[in-house]
Amino acid sequence: MACLELSKEVKVKGKEEDCTNDGTVDFYGMPANKAKTGKWLAGIMLLLNQGLATLAFFGVGVNLVLFLTRVLQQNNAEAANNVSIWTGTVYIFSLLGAFLSDSYWGRFKSCAIFQVIYVTGLVLLSLTTQRYLLKPEGCGEREILCGEHSSTEISLFYVSVYMIALGYGGYQPNIATFGADQFDARDPREKQSKLAFFSYFYLALNLGSLFSNTVLDYFEDEGKWALGFWASAASAFAGLVLFLGGTAKYRHFRSSGNPIIRFSQVIVAASKKWSVETPDELYEGDDESDRKMLHTHGFRFLDRAALITSKEQDNEKNRNQWLLCPVSQVEEVKCILRLLPIWLCTIVYSVVFTQMASIFVEQGDAMKTSIGNFRIPAASMSTFDIMSVAVFIFLYRRVLDPIVKNIKKIKGEGQGITQLQRMGIGLVIAVMAMLSAAIVECYRLKYAKKECRHCEGSSSLSIFWQVPQYSLIGASEVFMYVGQLEFFNEQAPEGLKSFGSALCMTSISLGNYVSSLLVSVVMKISTTDNMSGWIPGNLNEGHLDRFYFLLAGLTILDLVAFIACAKWYKGIKHSGEMNQQVKEDDKCEV
Repeated sequence: MACLELSKEVKVKGKEEDCTNDGTVDFYGMPANKAKTGKWLAGIMLLLNQGLATLAFFGVGVNLVLFLTRVLQQNNAEAANNVSIWTGTVYIFSLLGAFLSDSYWGRFKSCAIFQVIYVTGLVLLSLTTQRYLLKPEGCGEREILCGEHSSTEISLFYVSVYMIALGYGGYQPNIATFGADQFDARDPREKQSKLAFFSYFYLALNLGSLFSNTVLDYFEDEGKWALGFWASAASAFAGLVLFLGGTAKYRHFRSSGNPIIRFSQVIVAASKKWSVETPDELYEGDDESDRKMLHTHGFRFLDRAALITSKEQDNEKNRNQWLLCPVSQVEEVKCILRLLPIWLCTIVYSVVFTQMASIFVEQGDAMKTSIGNFRIPAASMSTFDIMSVAVFIFLYRRVLDPIVKNIKKIKGEGQGITQLQRMGIGLVIAVMAMLSAAIVECYRLKYAKKECRHCEGSSSLSIFWQVPQYSLIGASEVFMYVGQLEFFNEQAPEGLKSFGSALCMTSISLGNYVSSLLVSVVMKISTTDNMSGWIPGNLNEGHLDRFYFLLAGLTILDLVAFIACAKWYKGIKHSGEMNQQVKEDDKCEV
């Protein structure tokens, strides 16, 4: 109604301006004007912001495992575990960011606040490293290790990196969803742009890390850690300024209140009516919008929350929300319950993905890393992952999906390969990546000098043999993570879109924790009096190949479970979709 009133006011002035159809508002709370807000102008600003923020994050994260071993004197297994826990914590904080965004702050305010925390953490890390951790001067490179540090200095380091985890984690799910908000899903052209945004968002994320994985990685590998961290802080600050500069151009969805309360009301209401049989007709509530969720079969015990008793029938004005919930509210709970099995199946993939920031780097560091007088930092090999992501995003959007659409004779907005199918393909490619890494490790050990741990040429096998495993991981990300972002954003209820994006981030988080646990268990089982374990400090004395084969086997089992869950899953339906289908059927009859 507000949009109609605004249109009338504008028409009086002699101009006709259209508002968005999805209920978004501008910064001042007025219905968003299609011509003046959102679309690709706002979208590109947010993509650039994402690129700069990611550059800063990977400027810290990509070499953190080497920082812990060279500067803080941790061994390989301990450093890999600490990096996995830290990375996992980053994405656990995404749930906090999503909750505050969906419930109270809204996405714009959440992005701004968490970016301020993020920049503060980066500045603190830079100061701590420059003033306290790099002692003696010049330490932290491959050959000169740093001395011992006081507990206060170590505490300052961990406070700063976990501030970075809080800031980046809380910001990440909201910026993805906020970017998608800039496109009206009820406008056919903007809907296509909305789907494309997630691919470009993930591309921006990877391109942002490209500078970190090349230039910053090189300086940090040479012991110039403070310079690398200050560059990261500057990048994050520039991203914050850019984000705030686009304030007037953004479209906003209003927050929907605390979802925990809404979910609790459904559980309580259904429990109190446990013994009552579920009727055919349920309480629909007062929501007449096109985005109202329609009733679905399954989890029928929850339908009791929408059952109207004779007492409630007689007392329409004073109905208790803890005893009677509308169907759309019940469907929110059903929707999340249906998403959980799919989400759980993505965790094992994240275990595979997280190896790129830890075990892959340690493996590369034990290979021949020199070309003439130039040394290639092991962490910079992730550049091939980024290049693979860019190539496969283009191939998927411009080649593969159109071909499949033509084969299936799909016209209009439909996708040739569904989101769940893409996630399954991502798992298959992840298996191939682990097998590739295992084979490379077998050959690395074959040409290794077992007595040599940190010296140059500990294995004569070139680090470029890691290119296939990094490239395969990049290809799998395009199918798994982009598919996840689209899937959870599309299938999450209207008031939980940030939560949908956070599910994707949280699977990465749990993947890191599971990876840390798996490394600990493997080391405990494989370490004996005569054996140093699969992942010892000196990889030349271990069997990292067996660890990779183990991950490949676990991913195959996960793929089987995922296929079963994907077949069981049923998507959500909105009243607007049914109304549109009725209109199309009427046109066909005419």
